[in-house]
Parts: sequence; C-alpha cells; structure tokens
Amino acid sequence: MKNEKKHKTGTREEWLEARLKLLKKEKELTRRSDELVRQRMEMPWVKIDKTYQFETEKGAVSLADLFEGRSQLLVYHFMFGPDYKAGCPSCSAIADGFNGIAIHLANHDVMLTAVSRAPLAKLQAYKQRMGWIFPWASSFGSDFNSDFNVWFSEEQQRSGDIEYNYRRETGTGQPLAGEEVRKWKTENDKGPVAQIAGMAGTDIATFTRERPGVSAFALKDDEIYHTYSTYARGLDGLWGAYQWLDRAPLGRNETGYWWRRHYEY
Repeated sequence: MKNEKKHKTGTREEWLEARLKLLKKEKELTRRSDELVRQRMEMPWVKIDKTYQFETEKGAVSLADLFEGRSQLLVYHFMFGPDYKAGCPSCSAIADGFNGIAIHLANHDVMLTAVSRAPLAKLQAYKQRMGWIFPWASSFGSDFNSDFNVWFSEEQQRSGDIEYNYRRETGTGQPLAGEEVRKWKTENDKGPVAQIAGMAGTDIATFTRERPGVSAFALKDDEIYHTYSTYARGLDGLWGAYQWLDRAPLGRNETGYWWRRHYEY
C-alpha cells in the first residue's frame, strides 16, 4: 500500500528532541504494560470441571493431555469451522509466528497449541499447506469453543444472543455478528467480510459464527484451571507483523484488507 500523505521533515536536532519526548511516553507505556502483566497473573483461577476431548495427530486426547507434561497451556482459538475450506487468513497471519516461539515456550513450561472446530483431517491438510509444525487440535463435536465464547450457533447469531469479547452483541436479524456489524456490508455488496469469508471458502454467516481468541490454563495437583482469555484486538500483541509495522515509517497504513496467506502474495 502507498500512503501519499506528505510528511514533515526536519533537522537531526529536531528529530532527537521529538524522539526523546516520544521515548518518555514509550517508557510510561512499558511500565503500564508491566503492571498489567502483574494484574493478569493475580486474577483468580477457575477450576475446569467439564471433560473435553480433542482429536490430534496422537489420537483422542483430553484437555490435560494438551499440556504435554507442562504446567501451563496457551490455546489459540483459530477460526477454522467444519464448513470452512481453508483457515481464516487473519488467524493464519498470526499463526505464522507460532513455529518459532512454540519451542521456546515448551522449554519454559508453557505448551502452545491451536484449537479449531474443523475435523482433524482438514486441519492437518491446511497445516501442511502452510508449512507449520506447532500442535493443532480439533475440538469437533466438543463444547470447548462454545464454552470459551469463540463459536456461536446460527440461532444465537440471528437473535443477538452472543457475548463475545466480554460484551453482548445486538441482534440484527441478519446472519452477521460483530462489534462493527452496522458497518459491515452484506455478501451481495462484496464488502471486506465477504472477501475474508471467501478466502476461507465459506459465506459471511458461517464464517462469523467462529471467533478468534487466546485462552490460558494451569495444571496444578491434577486439576485444570482457566486463568485468562482475550479476544478481538486483545490479540494485536500476538500478531508479529503488526508489531513490526507499528515501528515502520507509515505504521500499519491500512486502507482495506491487505494481507494474504504467506504463499499468496
């Protein structure tokens, strides 16, 4: 993308003065971020009493099995429903960063895995297509995605009985969902949501019943606890490309849906 906006220029002295002012604010943000991490760790843990089963390349496993001997588990709720033909391109862009970090997390007592509702065969085929090696489990037939607010039924979608990202969405009578629902175009208008849904090989309604997120779990004394979940823009910090773009001269410089799967550029 090209931004035609003319940017001011200045001397090295003017640049340094501006940079030092910005540095002060960056340091303040870092300290606030550190404090948020501390508060996140102090949140109460909620015991998981329900039994969940997943399909993996190792066979049928429980939620406890996903820890693979670690005491902590991070689950990326990857948007890939049973009726998708391919994974969500946005989730795919985020997951491109998992290959490199999963091994480091695993050796720091933290297991990272993606979980989707699509059957395992679909996930494995897409995983091979993308060149990924991180663990990916299918929750097909399980209540896991519904219980952690990343999948909703068609009836919930139409009636507005959806609570995602800690807020209840307003029903529209249309097969759409989301905070910006009024700005979304219908499928016939070929808006951005239709474009993204098309990239996943499905329609808007089916596509938007799945949602992205991250959930954290702890395993202690053979009991599993839910410790944290975040959704929507709470995932920005996990999107590696965005962290780089935020430091580029033109920032994210977005005028529309620009990213593709890495092999589609």
